[in-house]
Amino acid sequence: MTPDPKARLADALRAALAAQAPELAGTPVTFEKPRQPEHGDFACSIALQLAKQLKRNPRQLAEALTEAALAGYPEFTQSFAGYEIAGPGFINFRLRPQVKLAAIRLALEPGWGRARKEKPACVQVEFVSANPTGPLHVGHGRQAAIGDALSAILEACGDKVTREFYYNDAGAQIQNLALSVQARARGTKPGDQDWPQDGYAGEYIVDIARTYNGAVEDLDAIRRFAVDYLRKEQDIDLREFGVKFDVYYLESSLYAEGKVVEVVKALIASGKTYEKDGALWLRTTAYGDDKDRVVRKSDGTYTYFVPDVAYHVTKWRRGFRKVINIQGSDHFGTTARVRAGLQALDLGVPPGYPDYVLHSMVRVMRGGEEVKISKRAGSYVTLRDLLDWAGRDAVRFFLLSRKADADFVFDIDLARAQTEENPVYYVQYAHARVCSVFAKTESAGLERAELAHLTNPRELELAQRIGEFPGVVAEAARELSPHSITFYLRSLAADFHSYYNAERILVDDEALRTARLALCAAVRQTLASGLSLIGVSAPEKM
Repeated sequence: MTPDPKARLADALRAALAAQAPELAGTPVTFEKPRQPEHGDFACSIALQLAKQLKRNPRQLAEALTEAALAGYPEFTQSFAGYEIAGPGFINFRLRPQVKLAAIRLALEPGWGRARKEKPACVQVEFVSANPTGPLHVGHGRQAAIGDALSAILEACGDKVTREFYYNDAGAQIQNLALSVQARARGTKPGDQDWPQDGYAGEYIVDIARTYNGAVEDLDAIRRFAVDYLRKEQDIDLREFGVKFDVYYLESSLYAEGKVVEVVKALIASGKTYEKDGALWLRTTAYGDDKDRVVRKSDGTYTYFVPDVAYHVTKWRRGFRKVINIQGSDHFGTTARVRAGLQALDLGVPPGYPDYVLHSMVRVMRGGEEVKISKRAGSYVTLRDLLDWAGRDAVRFFLLSRKADADFVFDIDLARAQTEENPVYYVQYAHARVCSVFAKTESAGLERAELAHLTNPRELELAQRIGEFPGVVAEAARELSPHSITFYLRSLAADFHSYYNAERILVDDEALRTARLALCAAVRQTLASGLSLIGVSAPEKM
C-alpha cells in the first residue's frame, strides 16, 4: 500500500513545527475539509492555533511552516496540485486527481484499511468488567461496544490485542447479593422488615432463589451459586452482542493468591506509606493525586483501589506494556490512585500507565419518554432490553456514534426506523445499494478499469473519501476513539448516496461503466471493512 499523502504531509508539517517552535512540537497537526470546494481538498489551521503563542503573524507563520514542510517533502508535487494561504492563515491543499483515484485500486486489494507492523505491540484492552451482582446495563453495553471496536481497530493497525474482563467477585456487593438471594429463598420481599438493608430488588433475584437447591442457611454456597448464575447470564448477553473475551480475571484470585497482601507489603517497603488515625496511608499526592489515600482502614480491611493496583501489577508482569481500560466516568478518581500506586512500587511502570477511556452515561428514550427501569433488573435498563428492542447492529452503531465522554441519548424509535435519519440504516443501505448494482451486471476485470474516465467532481470526491479510510482507522487507534469510524462511515454513505442519485452507473460506454463499477466496488469494500471494525453487519439486501 502506498503512503497516504495527507499523512505524509502531516509528518512534514510536524517536523517543520518542531524545527521552528520546539516547545510546541507536540501540538496535533489536523486537517479539515473546507466548506467550499474551490478552497481546496483539505485545510490546516495550525498557524492560526499557534500564532498568538509564538507572537507571529498567522499568515506569515503559515507560509514559513509550509515552506519548511515542503523542503522536507520533495515528492509533494507528485501528489499535490499546490497550496495557498487563505483568509487569516489557513493552509489549503489540493490533491491531484490521479492521487484521489489511486485509492480505488488500493481499496480493491485484500486487507484494505489494515496495516502490518514489524514489531506489533502486545496490548490489553479491559472492558465491561461488571460486578456479577445483576444483569448488564446499558452502560456496560456502551463499554462492550467501545472496547470491542477499539480492540478490532488496534488489530487492524497491526497490534496484538488481548480482550480481558475483570470480575469484581469480592467485597460487600457480593455479600449483599448473597443476602438478597437468601432472603428471597426464605420468602422475604423488598420492603419486608427482614429484607437486607442494601439488598438487590430486581426480579432476577427471584429467578436465582428459585433455581437454587441448596441449604438456605449456607450463605457461602448461595454466594457461589449466585455469582456463577449471573456470570452465565452476563455471558449470554455478551454472546448475543457479539463480544468475546480472551481472558476472564477474578478479583477473588488476587486475595486467594496473596497478591493484595504482597502489594501492601511492597508499598510499605517503598517508604511511601505512613500511619495515621489507625490507618495506613499512601502518599499519592507525590504522584499528582489531590490528596493522600487510605490503603488499609483502621478495621484492617483494604480500600477498593488496593486490589486494583494489585491487578495492574499482574498486567505489567504478564508483559502488557500498553493497557487500555474502558470504564464509566464515575471511575475518574480511580485513575490517579491506580497510577500513583504503580509508581510507588517502582516497577518501571511509566507514569501514564494504564490508559483510560471513560464513558459518560446513556439515557434511553422510547415513545418520546425516558425509560429508567427494566422489569427484569428493577432499577435500570439492561443491555438485553436494548438488544430486544433495537437489535445488535443498531445498538452497536448507536453506542459508538458519539465520543465516549459525551452524554448520549439512545432513541429506540430512531434505531428501529428504516429511514435516512437512522444512521445505521443509512450506512447499511449504502452497502446494499452497491450490491444491488452488481446484482445487475458482471463485475469481472475491475482491477483493469481505466480510472482516468472518472472526471465527475462527485466521483473524485467519493474516491478521495475512500482514500481517507486507512488514516481514519489509524487516528481512531491513536486517539482511542472508535466513534471516528461511525462518523467516517456516515460521510462515505452520504457521498455515495449523493453520487448514486445523481449519476447512472451502468452507462453504455464500457470503459466509463467499468470505471464507475470499480468505484462502487471500492465503496462496498470500504463500507464492509468499516462496519466489521465496529461489529456491525453489511447486508447485501434491505
